[in-house]
Amino acid sequence: KIGGSGGHAYSRVSNPTVDALETRLGELEGAPPAVCCSTGLAAETVLFFALLKCGDHIVCARGVYGGTTRLLSQLLTGLGVAFSFVDARDATEVANAIRPETRLIFLETPSNPTLQLTDLATVCSIARKAGVLTAVDNTFLTPLGQQPLEFGADVSVYSTTKLIDGHSAALGGALVALDAGLLERLRFIRKSIGCIQTPFNAWQTLQGLKTLAIRLREQSRNALTIARWLEAHDLVRQVNYPGLTGFSRRDLARRQHRLGDGNVLSFELKGGYSAAVTLVDELRLCRLAEHVGTVETLVTHSASMTHADVDPAERCRAGVSDGLLRLSVGLENPREIISDLAFALGQVRDASEKIPGGIQTPDGGKELEPCHNR
Repeated sequence: KIGGSGGHAYSRVSNPTVDALETRLGELEGAPPAVCCSTGLAAETVLFFALLKCGDHIVCARGVYGGTTRLLSQLLTGLGVAFSFVDARDATEVANAIRPETRLIFLETPSNPTLQLTDLATVCSIARKAGVLTAVDNTFLTPLGQQPLEFGADVSVYSTTKLIDGHSAALGGALVALDAGLLERLRFIRKSIGCIQTPFNAWQTLQGLKTLAIRLREQSRNALTIARWLEAHDLVRQVNYPGLTGFSRRDLARRQHRLGDGNVLSFELKGGYSAAVTLVDELRLCRLAEHVGTVETLVTHSASMTHADVDPAERCRAGVSDGLLRLSVGLENPREIISDLAFALGQVRDASEKIPGGIQTPDGGKELEPCHNR
């Protein structure tokens, strides 16, 4: 009907299958329907375009996903948007980074790939007092594992490609918020740049949601078992996983996390880059991939994959060293994954004993000092 409203007129704007997914994702956080996009980075792009203009400023947690860093440093800066990286574990550092032109604080907790945690209630309170919005990338824990809006965040950000889908079947991203005006603005930007999720990918994601709770719970248990084993290995310098007793912010994890501590952990090898290459080459069950959250166990060398576009000095400040590997733990028997890691680490030991002059880095120089900014 000409001049009428309601219904679905064009799939770039809305369609019934995406609507169904948006309703489900919103309900999981006690919010109105989410805004679903074609990928997680598309969702971030919608968020930034909705809130920022030339001359504005973002405070961003150090150690976020490399694609987020690339979006800020190589695209938004060209449009006149400034940003500052901060150690978001230090609320004072976050507060001191806020300027009159700051419009958004962007957090990721647990962070990718070092699993650093941010005290959401404290940082969100600082932001609200300064009149600044807070967005939280909650991809690693999903709405079942952590509820950013509950702690005062304005927007929860998701790559639904990861745990929410859980089967490497569908690309997608989502933004969840309580404010109706903000949601309307996000939908306008999504329509304008044409990045809505496809109906088929939305349907695939709806299927994944049906098993999310049991997957998250079981994969968190498996991740903890493997993290404990790695922590005791003499070739491993550091293991990052919030479920470990010795994790520096374990108390915060207990306050913020609902259903385990997620399926992602990272660990740093004493042998650096060469050791990481050897280990990945010798693994048989853990597949090398730039992905997390699926039912199979995957390994990623963050410095050369997810964070390859990040300045090396900034990578080191974020704790992403050449010897750091990220493990996305699946639903296999954890004893089988441990056996795979044990064999590969044995090959690392053998290889290191045969290398004259010590471990080498990718450019042929000596092994760099490990990054200790944990």
